[in-house]
Amino acid sequence: MCKILFTLFLGLLSWGASAQNAVIRNPKIEKLVFEVSSDSLKKYIYDLTSFHTRHTLSQDEKIGMPAAQRYVLSKFNTFAKTSNGRMSAAIEQFTIPSDGRRITKDAPGANVIATLKGTNPADDRIFIISGHLDSRNKDVMDAEGGAPGANDDGSGVAVVIELARVMAKMEFSATVLFVAFTGEEQGLKGATYLADKAKAEGWNIAGILNNDIVGNSKSSDTDISDNTKVRVFSETIPLAEDERQAANRRYINADNDSKSRQLARYIKEVGERYVDQMEVKLIYRSDRFLRGGDQTPFLRNGFTAIRMSEMNENFYQQHENVRVENGIQYGDLPEFMDFEYLRKVSAVNLAAAASLANSAGMPEDVQIDVRGLSNKSILLWKAPKIGKAKGYYVLMRETSSPVWEKKFFTTETTLTIPYSKDNYFFAVQSVTESGEESLAVFPSPMTR
Repeated sequence: MCKILFTLFLGLLSWGASAQNAVIRNPKIEKLVFEVSSDSLKKYIYDLTSFHTRHTLSQDEKIGMPAAQRYVLSKFNTFAKTSNGRMSAAIEQFTIPSDGRRITKDAPGANVIATLKGTNPADDRIFIISGHLDSRNKDVMDAEGGAPGANDDGSGVAVVIELARVMAKMEFSATVLFVAFTGEEQGLKGATYLADKAKAEGWNIAGILNNDIVGNSKSSDTDISDNTKVRVFSETIPLAEDERQAANRRYINADNDSKSRQLARYIKEVGERYVDQMEVKLIYRSDRFLRGGDQTPFLRNGFTAIRMSEMNENFYQQHENVRVENGIQYGDLPEFMDFEYLRKVSAVNLAAAASLANSAGMPEDVQIDVRGLSNKSILLWKAPKIGKAKGYYVLMRETSSPVWEKKFFTTETTLTIPYSKDNYFFAVQSVTESGEESLAVFPSPMTR
């Protein structure tokens, strides 16, 4: 009992008022965050919008999608030279089958992918940072008209390019993929291809950070301007959930604790830890009304994925032909972007991705003892299969809270807490010697 209380005391001490006012950052990750450059991001955006169109069905080798893909590949190859051989890049081509809707006949498609290989041979995890390279104007089938696509989704691709530049120089335990998808506007084609391939080949994708429309800070019809907030969308009930999983979720009331929601909470905590003047807003929806994103095919295949998007959208600059009408400038042009805001969004992505890629694996077989009535809660788990954990955080929150509110540290693989399992939600995450935390694991019930 003394050992339990001592461990609990350490956890409570780490959550005290003085600790709440302290921001403890890993110096290596902090250095990477400071390297993210608004000037670099601006250059990428202006380069991307210099192509006449990046429509998926545009095949113009000089001013269309193929030229834009080669541009992204050239950036990746330049950064690969700083990686000591760990980074490689390629344009991965595939055929988009006709869907009778936005693909009227079989068409060529391609994703541009940079792979930063993890340094731990025993770590097969893959983390993906993505955006979609294709653009569109008002007519989604117009492959010839101008479509600069600065914010939708040049901004997401700029995040991907900049993170590849910054992260190439650092070693990570897990592998990181930097992906510029094609075919998003035609029905999530590039993401579907990669997600299906990953499932068929058994990839251990541990998290996808999809960035789509992340570079503007001013809304169109409410005239709100704020560059201090970014949204993270995450699914509630998993798209790939089977009946057994559904029954377990209903039993333990885990409707708000999908793996993707744990990733969203992680991004909020770590992003706000490393990026000043930025609040990560958790949006408990898988996406916006009438819209979708490249995270969806991964969710359908059972992977953990979220979408990041700006807080205030300007709809005059989305899916519109470039024109002036009634004194309003329409079209997705770079002059409407906020590059300092884009820098902060990129930095949030980097802080989360770098922390995850150097974390140990998640604790295994996490359970909460529900075999009897008690005002205490007993949690048990096993060490992660990947990496070495110096200890574990048991996380706790009110059932009505969107975020974890307390952390209890222990070096054991079980912890008894004097808080009722009926009144709180719990989870467990591993912690490395350098302080990187894994994603949190919501416990399954131990009934016998």
